[in-house]
Amino acid sequence: MSAGGNSGRFAATPDELRRYGEDGFFVRSAVFAPAELEVLRQAVEKVVAEAGEHGGKTYEIDGNRYRDTEAATLQYEHHAGAEMIRVIEPFHHLHPDLDRLVDDPRMTEAICGILSCPAVALWTEKINCKRPFEGSGFRWHQDSPYWSHACSDVERLPNVMLTLDDADEENGCFRVIRGSHRNGFLPGLDDESQLGPLFTDPKHFDETAEYKAILPAGSQVFFSPHSVHGSQPNRSDRPRRALVLTYQPAGRRMFKIDATRNAGPEQRSSEIA
Repeated sequence: MSAGGNSGRFAATPDELRRYGEDGFFVRSAVFAPAELEVLRQAVEKVVAEAGEHGGKTYEIDGNRYRDTEAATLQYEHHAGAEMIRVIEPFHHLHPDLDRLVDDPRMTEAICGILSCPAVALWTEKINCKRPFEGSGFRWHQDSPYWSHACSDVERLPNVMLTLDDADEENGCFRVIRGSHRNGFLPGLDDESQLGPLFTDPKHFDETAEYKAILPAGSQVFFSPHSVHGSQPNRSDRPRRALVLTYQPAGRRMFKIDATRNAGPEQRSSEIA
């Protein structure tokens, strides 16, 4: 039984909880079947294709293009005149198959153990498109500084990444620094850019402790909001799409949507304020 009293099939094991505490993450390989992944891939591509139909305002930060629509925030690839979407946040409300994923016990049961609570809610979620050849990298960062202005206990916002494609070094696999979560907030970059403080200064963690998530499609990485992570660009002719869902104790409101989205078959609700 997990620390949260969750004894389901997909509950976090004592060894997984130990690794989460010591390393800041743990991995489950090939959890979702090929047919399930194809459903999710199709949903993602539909959401991406329709993203531009929601209107919104386009702006730039540090030379990178963003767009806030009625439905989500879009990040575009990091080159001049980019039209290719890099990230969409949030996404669950944009397609029923993605909404159902929020409640999947393979996503929620281990999170209950991490949080030591019987039920969870969604905080936020991102589609990482990582297109062939053009998918840019993500500099080393922690999620916690980005969320700290909106949440007083960011350590209770664990993430789970689901790989939609096989991931390796060539197509820019996810990378995380073992043990980097232990000291909480780490200093950001002092490079005079607007977003620099949100990227972790490498002088304050050990890059040799890097774990490369070379994993088959359908795998999961559960990781702490304080864990330093990032990725290299996609230099291959293959996509490296992934979904990252962040949970919190049940009953709390989401990050970018003024609503509560409790997760799980018995807990699910969407109470718009």
